[in-house]
Amino acid sequence: MRTRTTAALITAGLLALTACTDDDTAAKPSAPPSLTAEQRASALAAAGLPQTTPEQEAAFVAALDAIDTDIAHGKADKAASRGRSQCQTIHENPDDTAKQIEFAGKRFTSPTHPEGRTPDIAKKINSAAHEHLCPDF
Repeated sequence: MRTRTTAALITAGLLALTACTDDDTAAKPSAPPSLTAEQRASALAAAGLPQTTPEQEAAFVAALDAIDTDIAHGKADKAASRGRSQCQTIHENPDDTAKQIEFAGKRFTSPTHPEGRTPDIAKKINSAAHEHLCPDF
């Protein structure tokens, strides 16, 4: 979380410096500068978030559906986003499987499971995220 906050503050600072100029005729950027693919990948990795492909995300959602279709409950994009967040938990707590499972249980709620998932299901979700979205963590 600190890394993501730091990255956001650095980006905001750079944008503020870009906007400050003594020359009123200078063109002001209308949008923040784009990151290169390498910069984006580096920023994501530093924050513990994997850069995933649509194929990886589809495989992850399929793995969730194989566990229980209610986990993704028809919202593949939301499930993939939660999976990337789970990867961040794995990255930040590589030696604490209990914490990883705890977060997976709390993170993957649904209308029929607003309280989250059982430890057994959460363990399977954690494994699916690790296998399909962030195998390098």
